[in-house]
Amino acid sequence: MNKYVKYGLLGVAVIGILAAVVYFLKKNSTPLKTYETEQVEKRDIINKVVVTGKVIPEDEIEIKPQISGIIENVYLEEGSKVKAGDLIATIKVVPNEQTLNQAKGRVNNANIALGNTKIEYDRNKTLFDKGVISSQDYNTLKLRYDQAVQELQNAQADYQIIRVGSAGGSSSANTNIRATVTGTLLEIPVEVGDQVIQSNNFNDGTTIATIADMSKMIFEGEVDEAEVGKLKVGMPLEISMGALQDEKFYAKLKFIAPKGVEEEGAVQFKIEGDLVVSDSTNVRAGYSANAAIVLEEKKDVLSIKEALLQFDKETNKPYVEVETGENEFEKKELVLGVSDGIDVEIVSGVDENAKIKIWNKLEAKSEDNGPNED
Repeated sequence: MNKYVKYGLLGVAVIGILAAVVYFLKKNSTPLKTYETEQVEKRDIINKVVVTGKVIPEDEIEIKPQISGIIENVYLEEGSKVKAGDLIATIKVVPNEQTLNQAKGRVNNANIALGNTKIEYDRNKTLFDKGVISSQDYNTLKLRYDQAVQELQNAQADYQIIRVGSAGGSSSANTNIRATVTGTLLEIPVEVGDQVIQSNNFNDGTTIATIADMSKMIFEGEVDEAEVGKLKVGMPLEISMGALQDEKFYAKLKFIAPKGVEEEGAVQFKIEGDLVVSDSTNVRAGYSANAAIVLEEKKDVLSIKEALLQFDKETNKPYVEVETGENEFEKKELVLGVSDGIDVEIVSGVDENAKIKIWNKLEAKSEDNGPNED
């Protein structure tokens, strides 16, 4: 074989091998990956805490009976408007047999004592009229007689109260339960026939009705201990209610509990705010609500997404990487300001023209139809 032909075939083979190598290298090579960037922007940043709670009347008054018995009549319904003194219900007294018997015995004893005292009083009055006994002795006997009369009256009154619930001896045997304040009847937890217990030093008694002034409402919620230190009395609250989603209400923070309560491992502090309610809005007691409390607010300041921040492993200072060229970045330490949990204010470190590296997101680029998948 001619040596020139041999060299020609060898050259063709080498070129073929090189072409094949280049093809496979290109086919299987990893495409160039570049980081996406995000522009620094000016935004309004509001740092606020959202508190979950409910809307309730400022004061709720519970009406309780002063005597035990059975509910005989209920004259009003829940939701009714009442004025102080309005009749809500009546109670029929069912006296305790032992107590009634003791009261009756006291009346009999008082009658006996009065009878004996009267006999002695009448005899000595005759003697006093004849001048036999002194005025001092007569006055002493008259005092004993008057006391016996009063004791009988007291015993009879107590007997009547125990038997019928009234010292006047009303034949209806009822005692009236009346509203003590003006407002709305929120609840009447008893029905006709229910037995009720009087309020005394040893028992709170049965609640006949609950009354509240619905024009004076408050927001009541709980704040975590991590946020309560940032709150101050007088801060504005923006209230939103689940039942009235299209309306916003406003309140002023008026109370922050001085003591927290541990709930499921977290310490919570109760807060209250006076709610402003218009006459045209029907806000019911117990509506669930959220209150947004603005802690700090900045207008039109340089900001970036908090997700773009990185932190130095040694100093723990925040920094970002700013684009200086194609796929080239420079580290810039930042001084941060207000944050709303999504965006954060940049006090210094970069200007508004900076493009920040999105360090946790890559954009794959290739000269052909895209990256090959294995």
